[in-house]
Amino acid sequence: MEEFTALVNKITTLVMEELEQLEAHPFQVPVGISARHIHLERKHVEWLFGTGYRLTPIKAVSQPGQYACKETVEVIGPKGQPVRLRILGPERTNTQIEVSLSDSRILGMIPPVRSSGDVLGTPGIRIRGPKREIEVERGVIIADRHIHMTPEDARWFGVKDGQRVRVSIKGQRGGIMDNVMIRASSACSLDFHIDTDDANAFQLRQGQMVEILK
Repeated sequence: MEEFTALVNKITTLVMEELEQLEAHPFQVPVGISARHIHLERKHVEWLFGTGYRLTPIKAVSQPGQYACKETVEVIGPKGQPVRLRILGPERTNTQIEVSLSDSRILGMIPPVRSSGDVLGTPGIRIRGPKREIEVERGVIIADRHIHMTPEDARWFGVKDGQRVRVSIKGQRGGIMDNVMIRASSACSLDFHIDTDDANAFQLRQGQMVEILK
């Protein structure tokens, strides 16, 4: 009985601490740092890995239903220097390659900053898998800074899907990150999604809390 009471008291303390933190900082969101990666459509999976091949999930990522795969591929840009990318699943309707500006310079190209899925007019690239290579005509982007959230989260924060906000970052190299897109959907989980360049510039850590400024 004493152990049960101690456990209840511990849980109560943790909940109260969380509520106090939320009251003091009501507009905080966790950071999710995304390294360079690629999303593949089915025909490209089969071309690069073989007919009937299925990707192998190894780890869930921040958004529900999405995962990192065991498989990787190389992409080769105008400079001819290959860059290895992890495949993220599940398979997509269109192949999409997400790199940072630093990666782009290695590849010898400067892709546009785009939201995921917006690949019209983007540059293509050569992709090398274990079986074959393929040249895709489009799909290389630098991912737009964005915050995933549910519609309920959006109501709490007082924002709406497609809105641009600023984010306040504390710390030794803290500051204000501007032009951050709100992406609200029932399929999302709360996450401030940035690439490694932005994370390094502000010395951000995975899971660190930042604050939305409206």
